[in-house]
Amino acid sequence: MPTPLHARWHTTLLAARPAGAPPVDPAPYADALLARWAEPQRRYHDTAHLTAVLDHIDVLEQYADQPDLVRLAAWFHDAVYLPDRSENEERSAALAERALPEAGLTRQDTAEVARLVRLTVTHAPEEDDANGAVLCDADLAILAAAPEAYAAYAAAVREEYAFVPDEAFRAGRSDVLAQLLSLPRLFRTPYGAREWEGTARENLEAELILLTA
Repeated sequence: MPTPLHARWHTTLLAARPAGAPPVDPAPYADALLARWAEPQRRYHDTAHLTAVLDHIDVLEQYADQPDLVRLAAWFHDAVYLPDRSENEERSAALAERALPEAGLTRQDTAEVARLVRLTVTHAPEEDDANGAVLCDADLAILAAAPEAYAAYAAAVREEYAFVPDEAFRAGRSDVLAQLLSLPRLFRTPYGAREWEGTARENLEAELILLTA
């Protein structure tokens, strides 16, 4: 049964395709992607996360050069997600590179979507990378959530890594948080810097204290 996410995919895909592209049915692509986002190993990186990232892109779209390509990158950025693997972003980008030309995107636009997906490994776009700034800010916006929502996010991440012993998880998660806190800025768009930076750092610092206490 079609969902609001199906409708969002349909609108985005058709907007991203060049004029004169052969007709395509967006539904099978949405079905395949949403099946991936609903896989049982996901506790945080699920359809709720996809929806949140798309919502945040809507807030930030004025800063993007090609907001529809950024939205497509959001759909693919965690399309492949196995918590015990390190190549998820690369495999997600490769999936975009296979699917999007078939769906009617140009080679250039497909390459941009794949580049953006790969950028979520580091969340460190270049200064002039407007599309990358919007995607990375949207993906990291959960860090600026209210305390209860942030706690739920942190708990969901722990559930995804349930196979990791507590001591190892605390060490690994602490390293991730410390790395984020060491960045000169977490958010690259003016909106993100203004609205999210301070709260995100407070949340990260509070979690790090809990993990290292």
